[in-house]
Amino acid sequence: MKIFCSRANPTTGSVEWLEEDEHYDFHQEIARSSYADMLHDKDRNVKYYQGIRAAVSRVKDRGQKALVLDIGTGTGLLSMMAVTAGADFCYAIEVFKPMADAAVKIVEKNGFSDKIKVINKHSTEVTVGPEGDMPCRANILVTELFDTELIGEGALPSYEHAHRHLVEENCEAVPHRATVYAQLVESRRMWSWNKLFPIRVQTSLGEQVIVPPVDLESCPGAPSVCDIQLNQVSPADFTVLSDVLPMFSIDFSKQVSSSAACHSRQFEPWTSGRAQVVLSWWDIEMDPEGKIKCTMAPFWAHSDPEEMQWRDHWMQCVYFLPQEEPVVQGSALFLVAHHDDYCVWYSLQRTSPEKNERVHQMRPVCDCQAHLLWNRPRFGEINDQDRTDRYVQALRTIFKANHLEDKINIIEKRPELLTNEDLQGRKVSLLLGEPFFTTSLLPWHNLYFWYVRTAVDQHLGPGAVVIPQAASLHAVVVEFRVGHPGDVAEKSRGGGFAGNSKMRLLFLLPHFPVSWRAGVDGAAPSSQDLWRIRSPCGDCEGFDVHIMDDMIKHALDFRESREAEPHPLWEYPCRSLSEPWQILTFDFQQPVPLQPLCAEGTVELRRPGRSHAAVLWMEYHLTPECALSTGLLEPADPEGGCCWNPHCKQAVYFFSPAPDPRAPLGGPRTVSYAVEFHPDTGDIAMEFRCLASVLHQLVACQDLRLDTRQLSQSSS
Repeated sequence: MKIFCSRANPTTGSVEWLEEDEHYDFHQEIARSSYADMLHDKDRNVKYYQGIRAAVSRVKDRGQKALVLDIGTGTGLLSMMAVTAGADFCYAIEVFKPMADAAVKIVEKNGFSDKIKVINKHSTEVTVGPEGDMPCRANILVTELFDTELIGEGALPSYEHAHRHLVEENCEAVPHRATVYAQLVESRRMWSWNKLFPIRVQTSLGEQVIVPPVDLESCPGAPSVCDIQLNQVSPADFTVLSDVLPMFSIDFSKQVSSSAACHSRQFEPWTSGRAQVVLSWWDIEMDPEGKIKCTMAPFWAHSDPEEMQWRDHWMQCVYFLPQEEPVVQGSALFLVAHHDDYCVWYSLQRTSPEKNERVHQMRPVCDCQAHLLWNRPRFGEINDQDRTDRYVQALRTIFKANHLEDKINIIEKRPELLTNEDLQGRKVSLLLGEPFFTTSLLPWHNLYFWYVRTAVDQHLGPGAVVIPQAASLHAVVVEFRVGHPGDVAEKSRGGGFAGNSKMRLLFLLPHFPVSWRAGVDGAAPSSQDLWRIRSPCGDCEGFDVHIMDDMIKHALDFRESREAEPHPLWEYPCRSLSEPWQILTFDFQQPVPLQPLCAEGTVELRRPGRSHAAVLWMEYHLTPECALSTGLLEPADPEGGCCWNPHCKQAVYFFSPAPDPRAPLGGPRTVSYAVEFHPDTGDIAMEFRCLASVLHQLVACQDLRLDTRQLSQSSS
């Protein structure tokens, strides 16, 4: 049986439906899941184990049997902890069938099949009674239903149903309580992820200012949370305006409500400024006394920053106020947290919520469309002044607001449908475009610009200038590392674009500002943190989870092990082990070629470390002297530290098998690669391997060439 899956087509910029193997969705879910990251989260696992032991002990001390309901069991880890702690029986609920099947095998392998029943249902479908899934209600509720926002995975409705139908009144719960914290800040950098700033352009007549449209300026924005690794944001990028405020708590041992609610906290601003952003995180207490706590607090609010646990499945939240508000030091205000069953949002009030009916507002909804079209990094990219210095044309959305209708003709057609009549019989002398498309996931997906340029080739006049002129693919080998919290280096960026050529026609493509030459670079990165999401666990708190490791590896081998995946590396500290190298070049002065572009070879590692991945990115060359990088912004420091473009996601190709973190350094010192660009699909097939010795290099390159071509044939 076959299934249809949607995928962006780099040759058309459109989302298309492709026929895939019936197991494709399953392999995607497992390969891209956070299961490995959760199993590697030592702090989480230890705290859950401690909380479960304490809950089972309290029930036993009352002379009762300990009956556990584990909602969202995953691997069955928490249920096995409960049985080991003395629970009489566990009902482990898992709605995802492949995961439920794996949990059955893991439970059996660890010898707990007689004490744990895995139920492959959604918890709201579980029945209680003599003929039901559970003969009686449980008296211990164990769950891990949380995301970075705490409630975004439906924790509230699940708890609400469980207390009504599946557990006893006043049951023990692990975790027992969750508390959401917030801190108000002013931050031009983070605010630039939500609003468009005026664009300043230097011209022969002086500085010209392009203003955003009024409806975009007044738009409250999208309600979706911006979840990031907040520890990687430099303290210099924001000004703290308030204390850390505990906004609301949820007691999971009692009836939980999923109804909309709001919670306010009065505070006095530390300093005067403009309130723009709310930073938020949560902690969970595993016991009623609050002695066993797992916190997501960033380093400046953490009780022990030196012992912080790195994790990617739970991060921190950035929320944007509907509009920035001036605040005065010492003048009391109310910060209000609103939530429904799945979302949280914030507002700032000047009077007590009891006296202000505006507090009970609906969540903000974007009415300018920009927040629906662009993601947060895209807003930041447009607001990047250094980048703006290279791009001298305004965005399409602000033409009318700046009274340029009579100078710019917007042609709402796909490029291949453009006619001579649309151009009034004239030829294009300057083709401008920004390689950015909302459907792009990987850096080379923006090569759609090349296909657009090819589609309008007949409309280009003799000697027409194409900007960008070219692109290149680059790579570097890296090791992911655990940086000290708050150890964020401030990197400066320079550069600009200047031009004074007289052009008869300015042709602006949809979704593009100015570019000139483009390239794709590759480097081998080093990052112990991000690498954990793909590394095997083996043993977790004394329980054998090799079955889960094998399941992830099998899913990766299905296809994902030979594909790169997008990650914003500014959030994940890594250091380069190799020098960056250029893999392929794409000449935008010429149409897309008919034959594939290929590159293969080896690269020597210059620094000691464990090779976790190869990172790939594109560079776009606006002029021969001026380029824009979507990856590394400057050469690595002497230790290999990398400064990545914060507005773009880089492509990360994890090496397989993953390096053993316990093994001594001194492993492979060479990485071989084979990369092939297919013009008919716009995709890039690739294979990277760490070589054990120089003697293997020639054989490995030959194998890589064959493997990459076989992969490209199977994907097409």
